[in-house]
Amino acid sequence: MEKLSGLSHLFMTIFLHNFAAFMVIPAITDVTMAALCPGKDECSIAIYFSCLQHAIIGLGSLVMMPLIGNLSDKYGRKALLTLPITLTIIPLAILAYSRSRKFFYAYYVFKILTSMFCEGSVHCLSLAYVADNVPEGRRASAFGILSGIGSSAFVCGTLSTRFLSTASTFQVATAMAMLSAVYMRVFLPDSIVNDNLSTPILSEGKLDGIVNQDEESDKKIQMFKTLPSIEDMLALLKSSLTFSQAAIVSFFSTLSDVGLHASLLYYLKARFHFNKDQFADLMVITGIAGTVSQLLLMPILAPVLGEAKLLSIGLFFNCAHMIVYSIAWSFWVPYAAALFSLLYVFSQPCIRSIVSKQVGPCEQGKAQGFISGIGSFANVASPLLFSPLTALFLSERAPFNFPGFSIMCVGFASMIAFVQSLMIRAFPPISSERVSNLH
Repeated sequence: MEKLSGLSHLFMTIFLHNFAAFMVIPAITDVTMAALCPGKDECSIAIYFSCLQHAIIGLGSLVMMPLIGNLSDKYGRKALLTLPITLTIIPLAILAYSRSRKFFYAYYVFKILTSMFCEGSVHCLSLAYVADNVPEGRRASAFGILSGIGSSAFVCGTLSTRFLSTASTFQVATAMAMLSAVYMRVFLPDSIVNDNLSTPILSEGKLDGIVNQDEESDKKIQMFKTLPSIEDMLALLKSSLTFSQAAIVSFFSTLSDVGLHASLLYYLKARFHFNKDQFADLMVITGIAGTVSQLLLMPILAPVLGEAKLLSIGLFFNCAHMIVYSIAWSFWVPYAAALFSLLYVFSQPCIRSIVSKQVGPCEQGKAQGFISGIGSFANVASPLLFSPLTALFLSERAPFNFPGFSIMCVGFASMIAFVQSLMIRAFPPISSERVSNLH
């Protein structure tokens, strides 16, 4: 009962955190344009700023995700969750105070610095927390519910932005981010990985007395020993064929998702003259369909079909909806393609569930952090691959008339993930002792 209560508090924390993060997405483009190119509708420098920010954050996350996941195995999920949830408040508070050029530059710098640690870490640690408290047979459904909570926060945040001014949007987002941090610290119980869990980073026990210097030095040495090395990552890949296959699927799936998000809005703007409101409508349709699917359909289908089959179904429809986008012949086709999220949202929770079953209870943070790190690498590579292609085929210099060609290429990347997912078999989970011996 205590574990289920812990999950409900985790879900509320994630909802509040994601609500704050998602509600500023529709507004940040206007803020960037107003700060860098006031009075203009097109601004190349704003695009370059966003691309540079995305690449730096991706590189930082590539290093930080395995580290954060690994440290959470040692010091506990709650202690590590506190840091990214708290750091998220800083850039939001800057724009809540002012959106002038100077404050935008301050936001830009702090957004990069904080997101290198925060981007993906909250989701990664939440997955590890769920894996700590949910039996293997129910884990896919629990991961689906966690993703559904994120989707519902996306819908609520996007809708609320349409009824708020830009200034109020950032003020409300800052308040919600602060509420998320306070709620987590007060209500969320820590997830104990094992009986030998070392003293948490934020332990009150350190305040009760003076710690011996030698013991403190030993703890610092032990902490650095937990930092993941290349050998650790290779050992994790070699520990299970299923794990390595899931890592490949995760890379190509994330590569295609990020490529779609980086290209789709520019494509729809040039092809059908979509504006901010129509983009928001697409996001709401996608969010509602994804929420219904993850909260209602996935808990029913996962125990019946299993994670491997559900993963393939999700990736198939992910590929299909990208191809439909690329060949859209009328303005209503993208809205129909957005409904495919009813089925393609299965892929990410299923990947995480498959990975969680391939390692022991003391390795959950490391495994989820490694998969998040692979996603961060895809976050860096995808814009470099697909953004120039989008710019070329939307311009007058296109080799042939196919505005959606870059979206089609993104769909091919998703198809690679789909084909690889067909090779995954539901092998028995690896014991904790076997994984530990590989290190």
